[in-house]
Amino acid sequence: MKLFYDLRISAKLFVGFMLLLILTVFLGGFSVFQLSRVNGTALELGTNWMPSVNAAMGMKERISRLRTQEMQIVLSAGDEANLKKYEKRWNDYVAELKKYEADYVKLISTEDEKKFFADYSKLWDRYVVEAKKLTAQANAGNMEEARTTLRGESSKLNAEILALADKMVRVNADGGIAEYRMGEQIYANSRALIIGLIVVTIALGLLLASWIARVVARPLQEAVKVAKTVASGDLTSDIQVKTRDETGELLQALKEMNASLLSVVSEVRTGTDLIATASTEIANGNMDLSARTESQAGSLEETASSMEELTSTVKHNSDNARQANQLSHSASAVAQKGGSVVSQVVDTMGSISESSKKIVDIIAVIDGIAFQTNILALNAAVEAARAGEQGRGFAVVASEVRNLAQRSASAAKEIKTLINDSVEKVGLGTRLVDEAGITMKEVVDSVKRVSDIISEITAAGAEQSSGIDQINTAIIQMDQVTQQNAALVEEAAAAAGALQEQAANLSRVVAVFKLHHVQPAAGFQKQVAGPAVRISAQADKPAANTRKLPPAKAVSKQREPAKTEQDWEEF
Repeated sequence: MKLFYDLRISAKLFVGFMLLLILTVFLGGFSVFQLSRVNGTALELGTNWMPSVNAAMGMKERISRLRTQEMQIVLSAGDEANLKKYEKRWNDYVAELKKYEADYVKLISTEDEKKFFADYSKLWDRYVVEAKKLTAQANAGNMEEARTTLRGESSKLNAEILALADKMVRVNADGGIAEYRMGEQIYANSRALIIGLIVVTIALGLLLASWIARVVARPLQEAVKVAKTVASGDLTSDIQVKTRDETGELLQALKEMNASLLSVVSEVRTGTDLIATASTEIANGNMDLSARTESQAGSLEETASSMEELTSTVKHNSDNARQANQLSHSASAVAQKGGSVVSQVVDTMGSISESSKKIVDIIAVIDGIAFQTNILALNAAVEAARAGEQGRGFAVVASEVRNLAQRSASAAKEIKTLINDSVEKVGLGTRLVDEAGITMKEVVDSVKRVSDIISEITAAGAEQSSGIDQINTAIIQMDQVTQQNAALVEEAAAAAGALQEQAANLSRVVAVFKLHHVQPAAGFQKQVAGPAVRISAQADKPAANTRKLPPAKAVSKQREPAKTEQDWEEF
């Protein structure tokens, strides 16, 4: 039975139709067999019994006619013409009798017929002898002898022959009746059996059709049920494949499809959760980046203000350097005039001493500015590296600014050393002013050296001013890049919000599917992210409107808290 269930539908139908065909062939064969039996009885009746009866009846009739002709021969004794006529008739009847006998012999089929015909043949031979004897007596004119013969042995033999012929007729008639009754019995039995077989065939056909339909339809109904369950989003169906036919293959395909959908939906649900988490982290990161961008914009604003004030200070230093240069030239001229202007030299030396102190202070400021410029250049390089491709040009400018700042710091250190030496020499000159006349030449030489140094300071100040201009330009570019970064941050925040919304929609869609031992995807917890923080409007204002530059130490103190921020480094 399991083998039949595993057959393909075409094979099941073939087997079912073959069974019905076999039953039909059996029914047809049985019907043909029974019809052949009925036909055999009819054929036997028509070709044996009825011809045998006809032949026996013909023999009996011809024997009776022979007896009549014998009587006519006896009555025509002495009348030659009549005798010949009746003899001829007798011979004709004998010929007809022989023909019937020949037909009958061919149709003998029973032992009784054989026995009766054998007895008949013996009696017929004796009867013929008596008939010839009678004819001879009649031809001789012996009427009385002919009558005696007619009434004697001839009459007895004729009666016996007629009795045997009658028996043969009855035997064949009885055989025909028996054959007819057999045919009727075969017909009745065949009709009952054929009707029974038809009923059995119909019943078996209905049962077989119902069984095959149930065998085929039940798995299809299960497949339709599974398909509707999957269509409704329920992937927890336990699909049992019990056959290997087309319906079994269909259920196996549905089982594999259900497993594939279960795997895909599980992965999609996992991916949705990951997307949700990632979009939330991106949104939070964008908020943090937006805040940092705003802080960076504020720092750039302060840097721009500081650079403007630094530029003013450098210009002031340059003016002071030029004035010091002029004073050194004046001092050299005064020294050359001699001792008459020693008092003026003393005053001038005092002025030089004060200017030197100021220069020392200025140099200290320049040194601090160079240090801060170096720090800013490093920070700018870091920010340019973070800015990626857009900050490449700015990184080059920041590198150049850093080099200039280092050169400015080096020059400032050298100037500071020289100025300190000058201050000491000016002090010594002040104490030795009484000896000014003697050492005037040395003072002139020193003033020339101071003049040269101040010229170098002036040149360095010019270079520093040019570098600061470049730094200012770089800061403006940084401000522009920062504004662009702010716009990108806003776009990223909007994209993150859209991504989070799409992830939520995807999660709701996936939640329709019911999985094994898996809870539906929970709704997203709304993150109070808010829109991305925009850069303060103050960042768009020109650097000229910023506040004054605080002292270097104060600036440094204000920048230190940035070092404590998470994932934020400055040098």
